[in-house]
Amino acid sequence: MVARGWGVRRRAGGDVLRPGAVTVVTAVRAVRAVTALRLAAATAVLGLLAVVAGPQAVAAGDPGAYGFDGGARSVTGAATTADAPLLDAGRAYRSALPHHGKLYYRLQLDAASTAYVSATAVPAAGSTVSAEDGVRVSVRDAHGGSCSYQATRFGAGRSPHPVAAWGARDAAPGRTLCQGAGTYYVLVERIDANGSSPDAWPLELATATEPALDRTGPTTAPRTWESATPEPVGGRAADRAGGNGFATATALGHGVWRASVRPGQTLFYRVPVDWGQQLNAVAELSGAGGSGYVEGALTLSLYNPVRGSVEDAYAGYTGQRAAAALAPLPPVAYANRYGFADPAKAMRFAGSYYLVVHLADQTADRFGTGPYELTLRVRLGGTARPGPGYAGPSEPRNRFEVTEADRIAVTRAGPGGGSADGSGSGSAGGSGALRAVAVGGIGAGTALLVALGVWTLVARRRAGAW
Repeated sequence: MVARGWGVRRRAGGDVLRPGAVTVVTAVRAVRAVTALRLAAATAVLGLLAVVAGPQAVAAGDPGAYGFDGGARSVTGAATTADAPLLDAGRAYRSALPHHGKLYYRLQLDAASTAYVSATAVPAAGSTVSAEDGVRVSVRDAHGGSCSYQATRFGAGRSPHPVAAWGARDAAPGRTLCQGAGTYYVLVERIDANGSSPDAWPLELATATEPALDRTGPTTAPRTWESATPEPVGGRAADRAGGNGFATATALGHGVWRASVRPGQTLFYRVPVDWGQQLNAVAELSGAGGSGYVEGALTLSLYNPVRGSVEDAYAGYTGQRAAAALAPLPPVAYANRYGFADPAKAMRFAGSYYLVVHLADQTADRFGTGPYELTLRVRLGGTARPGPGYAGPSEPRNRFEVTEADRIAVTRAGPGGGSADGSGSGSAGGSGALRAVAVGGIGAGTALLVALGVWTLVARRRAGAW
């Protein structure tokens, strides 16, 4: 059996996404989130100071346990590659990551498949986490050379909740590093445990393999796509409670959805997205009255079908209605993997994309234990089209497609608000829509935000190279 990885980390001199580029993208996310809140500049500065202040202890009670995959096998990571246990393709595993720890696992790969590995860290409710702490996943060849890595942090909310990062061995056409069949290693580690509780974190590991194409396609990312921020989907919301893990995520389609959420709670949803479709989502938190400010109270995270982190949106909370909106993303396309920006590259295959919503536990200190009303506005634009054509099956099977079972699950979820054609109300299509040109997925105007380096502190949640 093979296990799979994802993108390739380029060495010095290669065409990689370097840390500076990641900073620009995270800056865009932070600015968009704050814009959605329409906070005054002074309030943003106060939030920034809250991040610098360091970790924060949990105030709310246990909002519910994480829903691990019921079929997950237990595995103990090793301190060295010599003792690294084998991870099979298409399997889920449970492990534990110690404080200040790093763990190795082993993959046995063929030459043609791309292998993906994700690690979801689950700190306990009642623990303390810092903004800079989180989980980092990297894939390495047998000689220690880096194939890919990604680090995901808790960010400004400093609230313990499940966070996931991914790594890969990318065998797609045009790749040069980490090629060939053989042994590869996965390294999972804490980023910065200083200031966080000393407990070990439960881990959920998931592996997947993507087969080679039956014929070579484009090896450059789409140069043009609709990058205008669309109007949020309108209409009456339908009730839809979220799951408590990736394995238990609730299926959703285009529409407006409503749920209850308590401080410290994380809700998981999955949205089947086909080739050629474009996903957009906004999470809104109801008002609660009271006074004060909670930085990063609401987090909306998007993960791809292999649980790879795509992007995050944040909203602070003043007791008034707040919203966190994902930045525009390109339509799903195989060639997105050749792009420049991490979020665009992660939109590389069809399948179930995960919307994960977390309400920071410290919200309870300022505004009460709730529950709070959460509204999710999910837009699926574009037209579904045939995939690129794979030479064989994936592991797990059908991972990179929208199946009939997926469509049935969405249908059973019932209709949400918005129009049936996926356009919703106030669509941003037509001649007025902006287009991202010649940068492989960064929306128009992103370069103007480079000077806003201050936002790096607010949203330095994710960094990676592949």
